[in-house]
Amino acid sequence: MTHSPTLKTLQILTGVFLVQILAGFFHVGYGLFALSLPLSVAPWTIVVSVYAHAGIVHLVGNALALALFGLAVERITTPVRFHLYFLVSGALAGITQVTVSGLFGPSVSVIGASGAVFALLGYALTGNALAIGVLSRLSQRVQAGVFVLIAVVVTFLTAGPGVALLAHFTGLVIGLLAGRVRLLHTDENTDPTTATKL
Repeated sequence: MTHSPTLKTLQILTGVFLVQILAGFFHVGYGLFALSLPLSVAPWTIVVSVYAHAGIVHLVGNALALALFGLAVERITTPVRFHLYFLVSGALAGITQVTVSGLFGPSVSVIGASGAVFALLGYALTGNALAIGVLSRLSQRVQAGVFVLIAVVVTFLTAGPGVALLAHFTGLVIGLLAGRVRLLHTDENTDPTTATKL
């Protein structure tokens, strides 16, 4: 547990939040941490925005969900794979949120780990032996439909003011697809009949 990537990620989230508080004392703007268009203006926010949060309630909510889903997923992968998955899925979710939103209205900014957390949830849902067994009986088209339906339902269940719904949706779809192909599983855990159960 001392090398738990989930606990390490929780430490990173906390550390970044403390830096945000410190930056606030020096009147450094929200834009230092939030992802927005054009991405080329502040490219570091592609990474930083995944770990930064808009407030303590936002941080605690994501931290609790990360603890729940992260501890389950980390058992079947390596710390490096876990961290890369968390960062890449979170960044893709954030980029999707700002890009698609920008097509239909004024530019928005996004901050927080929820896209990555939803990717962990999706992985936990489809990367386990039971789900693999059930999904293998369905055609790829039906599987895709099921994944979209799950993502739509869960996304609307988490709807609220200021919530990045497209990031939630994107993260969950990434997770569902990644779990289905067992992207994070180590070589010794690729056989769904012998793999460690999520």
